[in-house]
Amino acid sequence: MNTELRTRIGLWSAAFLTGLVGVVNLVSAVTPNLHERNHWLKQFLPFDIRASGHIFAALTGFVLLTLAANLLRRKRLAWLLTITLLIISILSHLIKGLDFEESLLSGVLLMQLLLMRDVFTAKSDPPSIAQGVRVLIAALLFTLAYGTIGFYLLDGKFSENFNWGEAVAQTFAMFFTEDNAGLRPKSRFGDYFANSIYIIAASTIAYAVFMLLRPVFQRNSATLKERQQARDIVEKYGRSSLAAFTLLSDKSYFFSPSGRSVIAYVPRGRGAIALGDPIGPIEDREEALVSFQQFCQRNDWYPAFYQILPDDIDLYKSRGFQVVKIGEEAIVDLKAFTLQGKAGKNLRTAVNRMTKLGYEVKFYQPPISNDLLRQLKSVSDEWLQLVQGSEKKFSLGWFDEAYLRECEIVTVQSSHGDIIAFANILSEYQLNEVTNDMMRHRKSIENGTMDFLFISMFQYYKERGYDGFNIGLSALAGVGENQESQRLEKVLRYLYKHLERFYNFQGLHAYKDKFHPRWESRYLVYPNLTALPDVVVALVRADSGDRLLDYFKG
Repeated sequence: MNTELRTRIGLWSAAFLTGLVGVVNLVSAVTPNLHERNHWLKQFLPFDIRASGHIFAALTGFVLLTLAANLLRRKRLAWLLTITLLIISILSHLIKGLDFEESLLSGVLLMQLLLMRDVFTAKSDPPSIAQGVRVLIAALLFTLAYGTIGFYLLDGKFSENFNWGEAVAQTFAMFFTEDNAGLRPKSRFGDYFANSIYIIAASTIAYAVFMLLRPVFQRNSATLKERQQARDIVEKYGRSSLAAFTLLSDKSYFFSPSGRSVIAYVPRGRGAIALGDPIGPIEDREEALVSFQQFCQRNDWYPAFYQILPDDIDLYKSRGFQVVKIGEEAIVDLKAFTLQGKAGKNLRTAVNRMTKLGYEVKFYQPPISNDLLRQLKSVSDEWLQLVQGSEKKFSLGWFDEAYLRECEIVTVQSSHGDIIAFANILSEYQLNEVTNDMMRHRKSIENGTMDFLFISMFQYYKERGYDGFNIGLSALAGVGENQESQRLEKVLRYLYKHLERFYNFQGLHAYKDKFHPRWESRYLVYPNLTALPDVVVALVRADSGDRLLDYFKG
């Protein structure tokens, strides 16, 4: 049995035992003690101390249940809290009724967790820990103040009236005695108030525990030094349509131990979504992947890779990842592209028609002037209104002047010189291909305008010796078509067919297909089905720039 499998079994068994101890504690807290043991214990411990054992058993049971899942996440803080609570649990069971059986179960789990201490390396978010501690302290103080003031002011609602000292004592008694020190509400409001103390305490403690165990949130963007190092690696080893997008400002960077490879990723919640495969020399690929997995584990993140190429699927699977096809990328072979013959008839018609109407395609080299950027901004704003959406990020660029200033810009202009559509073009570095990013146009354009733009770009870059033009991912295209396709891909295939009226997947695919591209499969790599919801949410957040409501509009 390999070390990784032993560790996984150890984690699952520790989490199961933690949940079991939590349930046992809760059941034990509300069941009577064995008469013989209790009779013997009465001689040494007063009732109040024995009763407090019941309360602590209940509290530790409640918190242990919440910690069980966090041990699976290898949370260091969850491990420390569980160790502390198990010690309290052992003492509570002995104090309340010499419950050796329950104490033994807690002791076995305590020994297991101590032996596994090196496994629990996942960090919690430092600001969240600080906030959790503050909430916990504030909760205790607020509950004490709430109970004290309530008992002091609510005369006639209970079996006795309280002065300030008695009100404080009664509030403590609510937590540390089995019968609330004999408190008897005399009205429905008195009963409500007594119960509200427990509700407030339980809610605030649960929130504090949640804050203490949150994953690390990365608040700082990459440094200038990291960005320059990433740029050097991408320019040397980039070989995909996504390479240029890894250098945009929304990305953070992980560098392999050798420093020769980079993974561009965006952390959101529990997901760390990498854009494409690791970029670097092939011989460094596995080391980059393994070290990124370990890095994510330490930060309590699920690592995932979006739009990977087919080349290294076996490597991802060997590291325990799941792989699902998410679509196909269309790449026009510029060497074979032609407007001649029967196949190019419709394309020729579109070009000839737009040319006769006085439209012209122009190419602008960087750096792009402020005047041109202002004109492009007007087109872009009109396009965003047309699609009723907002800027997407992560695997696309967005209208950012600093970004566009360094891109080659292609425009369609009317006979009056007005820009009615534009695209920005990116290099694929080590591949002799280019790819388009933004494709935007005004609300009202002549039929065939975008065909005119695409065909002009194909001709232009063919003349300049490029091998291919990547016209982007066709989402869900080719997914779940084969008999051997996994179940998840067949679900995606169903969505592809039944969400057409909302997202026009098939229409976009058909539009790209008329340029006769070759189609290359692209995949999403994720840890397991349990992690998939967190990965999908993180991907949507990264793609939308955390504007979730706007995401589904366009």
